[in-house]
Amino acid sequence: MSTSSPDYDVAILGAGIAGSSLGAVLAKQGAKVLLADAGSHPRFAVGESMIPQLTAWMEVLALRYDVPELLALADASVINEKVSNTFGRKRHFGFMLHHPGEEPDPSQAHQFVIPKLLSESSHLFRQDSDAYLFRLAVMNGCDTRQNWMVTKVAFDDDRVTLLGADGRDVSARYLVDASGFRSPLAEHLELREKPARFKHHARSMFTHMVGVTPYDDVLETPEALKPPARWHEGTMHHLFDRGWFWIIPFDNHDKSRNPLCSVGVTLDERKYPKPTDLTPDEEFDLLLSRFPAVKRQFTGARKVREWVSTGRMQYSSHKTVGKRWCLMSHASGFLDPLYSRGMSNTFELINALAPRLLAALADDDFSEERFRFVEEMEQGLLDWNDTLVNCSYISFSHFRLWDAVFRVWGSGTTPGTLRINNALRAYRVDRDESVFEQLEKAPHTGLWWPDSDAFKELVEATERACLLYEAGQIDGDTAADMILRMLDSSEAVSRSFGWKDMDQRFIFPSQSDMLHYLEEISASPLPELSVLGQEALTAFRAAAAKGGWTGR
Repeated sequence: MSTSSPDYDVAILGAGIAGSSLGAVLAKQGAKVLLADAGSHPRFAVGESMIPQLTAWMEVLALRYDVPELLALADASVINEKVSNTFGRKRHFGFMLHHPGEEPDPSQAHQFVIPKLLSESSHLFRQDSDAYLFRLAVMNGCDTRQNWMVTKVAFDDDRVTLLGADGRDVSARYLVDASGFRSPLAEHLELREKPARFKHHARSMFTHMVGVTPYDDVLETPEALKPPARWHEGTMHHLFDRGWFWIIPFDNHDKSRNPLCSVGVTLDERKYPKPTDLTPDEEFDLLLSRFPAVKRQFTGARKVREWVSTGRMQYSSHKTVGKRWCLMSHASGFLDPLYSRGMSNTFELINALAPRLLAALADDDFSEERFRFVEEMEQGLLDWNDTLVNCSYISFSHFRLWDAVFRVWGSGTTPGTLRINNALRAYRVDRDESVFEQLEKAPHTGLWWPDSDAFKELVEATERACLLYEAGQIDGDTAADMILRMLDSSEAVSRSFGWKDMDQRFIFPSQSDMLHYLEEISASPLPELSVLGQEALTAFRAAAAKGGWTGR
């Protein structure tokens, strides 16, 4: 053991959105932090679509650790002025089902317009958002090493030592690897599960383009079947059997000056093996040729960077925490971007890791057990998302079954967000951190709405029906009916918003809808739902009396 003190309290590998955000928080709280990366900023990254849970977790970090600059990223009304004028706006999740060689049926579409009363979200142009967070980490006191490749990791009783390809080494009391798939720590400790444990399978191709036509402008839809918001105002998902395209525009409101659009496709590689005789451009064009309406969006469009084309994207780790180390977020595992969970999972994990790490630094105790909940959360977030995404891919071949899966997913998003927003409001009153600690005591860690046994049962019933359909033991209508019957009888699902109304495919809650929802769930027989409603309803009425309501 060395007689000198380690160079740093914490070394973080990876200066992307995860590493920089954690570094900013720790350094602001007085920790001596090194933020190291094999690359440099600015750089291309995907995972651009925000969701309400993400903005809520960003706000928790901003308030709890006095990092107010995070609020600019969480607020869609100011992000283009305070961070960069390159971000798009996300009003909704949009989904339309397609069949090869056919025009899409406008009745086979869904839209979930995010209630402004919960949050307003953005499409993050990641080279700018990540560079902003990197600068924030530096401003808060992090030392940095960019273009520094770690070639060796060594652990001793009192430190971890990193050796770079340039021959320089550095030591720290604790190591967080937030670097992603090519994690030096995962390689050194042989942490990867081979193959990944997930049921879901998919590969991906993605890039940025200019000249992508808004979907609203290439589709003729009867007035009665038009969604409440333009497709171009949100994240568009074009679904087809065992795959989907994403369209994420950055130019969809007047405060953005970014002409680019994020474009990608994910495919079950068992049904669509990666071709060896086609370039990514050729494969993408071949896929477009199967779906006429999607193809029209890309007439005249061109890429501005080379395609990234992957093999199977899913990877997992059998362990994510140990003595003096944590394999964090996308270094620990990855699933699929279908429901935009990646960044939300990252910030939820930072909220679990940061208080434990600061406490460990204070009392010099880095035992694995004190970080056990971080591992439970990391693995739970991945496993529950695997369940829902796998069900979704199975259902894309049958609209009624997909409609049922959509309703299960959507019904859990509002209570899942309300629980965080309620904690935020309580914390603003007396700065009592126990409200955040209470969030961790939910019984189903990693589930969208982790407090509810009834919602867990609904998700598990959805999986059973989808797996029976996949195995050919029942048809799609039977599987859909199994899910929809349980959804209709479930106390976890409110009748507000239309989740139980099969004729309502566009979910677009107004302020009065939100009030009705809170009143309804306040009287729920489920304590986990009634408490959410009563707390939020009290805040709603108080804010309404003053002339405003932000949801948080």
